[in-house]
Amino acid sequence: MKNLILIRHAKSSWEAPLKDFDRPLMKRGILDAHEVSTNISKFLPKTYIIWSSTAARASETALIFAQNISYPIESIVYKDDLYTFDDKQLEKVIKSCDNSLESVILFGHNEAITNFVNKFGDVFIENVPTSGFVALKFESESWDTINKGITHKTIFPKDLK
Repeated sequence: MKNLILIRHAKSSWEAPLKDFDRPLMKRGILDAHEVSTNISKFLPKTYIIWSSTAARASETALIFAQNISYPIESIVYKDDLYTFDDKQLEKVIKSCDNSLESVILFGHNEAITNFVNKFGDVFIENVPTSGFVALKFESESWDTINKGITHKTIFPKDLK
């Protein structure tokens, strides 16, 4: 069985004249990331690895979650190819996971995340919001053969307010 948790980066700021890649989190995003990350412990697999897009907003979100779930921040794997809005590119990265990994937590971007969870999960989600947590389970021994899985759990900031 393979477990995949997709987390959309927290709400980011458009205020500073920065490249999209460099946009930081805004205060609401930081608060939402803390709120969601302190409510996911019982839904996490026993062991997992964290992968994050290298974009500022995704890596900042991954750091907040890692701190709140007691995951060593130096163990986060940053991947340039997760800075994508295309679900086909996201699928390619996920299907390239080493099969020795049973569970992956991935921090990335929309539209890729929403489209991926709707293609591979069994529950339609109109839009995975910022700081949104979606856990999928696959009855597969190999990442490259995952197909329709089970949407095991969703946690969105609005659910916690």
